[in-house]
Amino acid sequence: MPIFEYGDLKLDVDEDGFMQEPEFWNEEIAAALATTENVDELTPDHWIVVNFLREYYLEFGIAPMIRKLCKKTNFKLKEIYELFPSGPAKGACKVAGLPKPTGCV
Repeated sequence: MPIFEYGDLKLDVDEDGFMQEPEFWNEEIAAALATTENVDELTPDHWIVVNFLREYYLEFGIAPMIRKLCKKTNFKLKEIYELFPSGPAKGACKVAGLPKPTGCV
């Protein structure tokens, strides 16, 4: 299993860099994972998306569909891609510490 290392941080990740143990996620891990998605700094807008994804995942055990993500965060899909260039499934979910989504997020 691959290991993601960032400074003193070491995480078990899958082949695409998604955390294998989402229960250990925290804001420091989010900032570290963001660097793998060409996001150097998490802004308040990034945190709106990340926190919604976390809350939804903790409640339902899956990532929300894109439509729900956009509706609940008030961001258009284009804006989500501006925040997370690799998109809501690959980029935002990874930064939020969710497992790799299997369907259409």
